[in-house]
Amino acid sequence: MTLIKKIKDKKVNFEFNKEYIKVVTDKISNNDALFITNSFKEMHPADAADIIEHLSQNDRENLIKLNNFKIDPEVFIELNESIQTEIIKYLSSEAIVSILKNLESDDAIAILENVEEKDKNAILSLLPPKDRFALLEGLSYPEDSAARIMQREFTAIPSNWLVGQTIDYLRENKDLPEEFLEIYIVDENFKPVGTVPSSKVLRTPRESKMSSIMEDSPFLVPVDMDREEVGHLFENYNLNSACVVDKNDKLVGMITSDDVLTVLKEEAEEDALRLAGVGDEEITDGVITKTKRRFNWLLLNLFTAFLATYCISLFGATIEQMVVLAFLMPIVASMGGNAGMQTLAVTVRTLATNDLTKNNFNQNILKEFNIGILNGIIFALISALIVQLWFQDSQLSLIISISMVLTMIVAGLFGILVPVTLKKMNIDPAIASSVFVTTITDVIGFVSFLGVGAYFL
Repeated sequence: MTLIKKIKDKKVNFEFNKEYIKVVTDKISNNDALFITNSFKEMHPADAADIIEHLSQNDRENLIKLNNFKIDPEVFIELNESIQTEIIKYLSSEAIVSILKNLESDDAIAILENVEEKDKNAILSLLPPKDRFALLEGLSYPEDSAARIMQREFTAIPSNWLVGQTIDYLRENKDLPEEFLEIYIVDENFKPVGTVPSSKVLRTPRESKMSSIMEDSPFLVPVDMDREEVGHLFENYNLNSACVVDKNDKLVGMITSDDVLTVLKEEAEEDALRLAGVGDEEITDGVITKTKRRFNWLLLNLFTAFLATYCISLFGATIEQMVVLAFLMPIVASMGGNAGMQTLAVTVRTLATNDLTKNNFNQNILKEFNIGILNGIIFALISALIVQLWFQDSQLSLIISISMVLTMIVAGLFGILVPVTLKKMNIDPAIASSVFVTTITDVIGFVSFLGVGAYFL
């Protein structure tokens, strides 16, 4: 497959105004494919993709179906996944094949994933055997594995070659990638034994052996390694690329930093969405689809809200004795909820980056306990002062002070304990943590506040 990830001398636009989008829309209405094609050629593919994303769904469909308009593969891979899926429905099998043939294998697999099963075989049958085999092999691996993000285009040479042989080979072989930073050195079993930066080859005498200038012990990424773990590997060791090996340690592909950057971005977005209970929601999803995805989460929150309400009902007599307690309850619960979510967000992130380990777990628990005490004391004093000025009741100020400290401590502790416990149960902490932490902090907040109030009253 042709490599197209080249930096081209094209105009980069950082923002498109509504007037420009309207011009494109008018050209679509007038079937002016030539204008749109020429405009897209003059700009960076990412900018052309932004224009397509800003069009309405109807205008996108009309654009793709315009005679004499063919979407550039470089532009297509810059589109977000939901728009790609939408556009694929408007393209013929031949048009999709044309795009796939001009992409690196990892990008081609990512696109083929979005094709409906009934059309996938037809598209694969139109590809050259070599490309078809590479894509089928890639699709056979788990979706979140290293094999799905690796590219099968790489440069590898035997360890006994001279630098001069290598340079001649790089110049004459037409099947090599158009761009590469590292050359992999392999043994007779095609197992990677080292790497050589391409710049180092150019600066070394031709008679030198490649094995003499290679860096030993390259990072070997198994094909089935989780892509998030691959991201941590690149981050920890500042890698530009890493070779991917099969179960026999044979070199089968490579992963580059730009692919890992995309993975880390997607994982961060996924965690943020899951913490809010909206899963893999896309901006292009319809009202019914979005409603369905949010329903279960909201239903669970409804039940937990009733649980908190039930806890309040247990202290009905206390509230009747001092109605003002009902006014102040939300303050304690709200502060606890926010403190818990702060700790939760940090914990989920440290779990995702493998920064929270058995060695530092107790230390972090103690740290959150101390943070809870410190924040509890600070906000207890602030709350007590406000309540005293407002109600002129020292007993009420004492009640809110004690409950504030208790709630902030519990919020911090459960903000770290809940996601860690879920992680040990093999449940994604980003999905389920927030509802449990919110429920616990609400219940503890109400119980501590009303419980302390009942004790003093």
